[in-house]
Amino acid sequence: MKTSYPPSWYAASATPLPEQPVLQGGLDADVCILGAGYTGLSAALELAEAGYRVIVLEAERVGWGASGRNGGQAIVGFGCEQDTLEGLVGADDARRLFDLSQEGMALLHARIRKHDIACDWRDGHASVPLKPRQVRALHRWQAHMAERYDYPMQWWDRERLQSQLASDRYLGAVFDPHSGHLHPLEYAFGLARAALAAGVRIFERSPVVQLVRGKNPIFKTPQGEVRCDFAVLAGNAWLRGVAPELESRIMPVGTYIGATVPLGEQRARGLIRNDMAVADVNWALDYFRLSRDHRLLFGGRASYSTLPPPNLRGTMARRMRRVFPQLADVDIEYVWGGYVDISLNRAPHWGRLTPNVYFAQGFSGHGVAATGLAGKLIAEAVSGQAGRLDLFGRIPHRPFPGGRALRTPLLIAAMAWYKLRDALW
Repeated sequence: MKTSYPPSWYAASATPLPEQPVLQGGLDADVCILGAGYTGLSAALELAEAGYRVIVLEAERVGWGASGRNGGQAIVGFGCEQDTLEGLVGADDARRLFDLSQEGMALLHARIRKHDIACDWRDGHASVPLKPRQVRALHRWQAHMAERYDYPMQWWDRERLQSQLASDRYLGAVFDPHSGHLHPLEYAFGLARAALAAGVRIFERSPVVQLVRGKNPIFKTPQGEVRCDFAVLAGNAWLRGVAPELESRIMPVGTYIGATVPLGEQRARGLIRNDMAVADVNWALDYFRLSRDHRLLFGGRASYSTLPPPNLRGTMARRMRRVFPQLADVDIEYVWGGYVDISLNRAPHWGRLTPNVYFAQGFSGHGVAATGLAGKLIAEAVSGQAGRLDLFGRIPHRPFPGGRALRTPLLIAAMAWYKLRDALW
């Protein structure tokens, strides 16, 4: 684990998955999938259970990318707000999309139960404001979700929040009991074990260098190739030139997490008494939760330049102590990061490139539950039932402005404005 995964508390604490072979020579499959993260593994599991011969090609190891490094918060909905989706596809389709996001959460729970995946699921997620304008925005959001989407959430005033969260930084919370958090890498490994048991063949350290499109797509790797009837692209921020028209519509954004030394059960539960996940509502947000061994896992400090911030450990410690000054004597033992893929409008970008090449990307920081749904809908489409995937295909997506040379500097400039707004008002 230590030599094949980026150092993190997740990699250090997960039950290892045996290494899978490198692809060598030529193979045939009904479906070949690029990427052994949540999306690819979910699609593979669904397809194998339906009787398809499935191969998954992974450039590194199972769960090596965002699926094994993310903040672990599983949240109903998508990376954009519902009113954004209403503007993109209309109110009726926006409601259908939200209902599907709830199905995605139910699917996550069903897979955990069915396959006995020990991934430390905990109920509850709180969205917390720091400014009065954010309080007003959260009240509007809560009312909108209850009235238009039949999705009630609880408003907690500051006193009630402080009964569960030992921080005076926030002005209240919108609490969602249906969202929650888990151990991301353990969940990825559990999906992989289920897929392998269903007959899926997974090849690690087998990066796809070319996709030859056509009646029978071919994935080429340095030492082999797979010919298939259907191809699935589930590489997200790691496509690396395989499908340039997809890569222009997402941007890799670095996000980072620190894990403290173990605090002991009493001190840890004194910080978050109900064991919920918490995220503030700044554009460059902080998010945090407890681990099973009583650490505080504290994330944030997004980097839009794709370069890790300087002195990351010190930066994460300072941000953590702004929320919990009582942890001034506590060290951060692990610090890690990785890329999430954001779309320009933060809406999910799922669909097909050709009649037999499917893709899902643009999870925009809300992928833990939505990826499983994406895998299921792609499997349905391969089986001839494409209506639900096509609903996502109706969401319009534009490339990031500026082309390869300027799109990152333009995004950095835009994010600087949002950070300034959060700081000033």
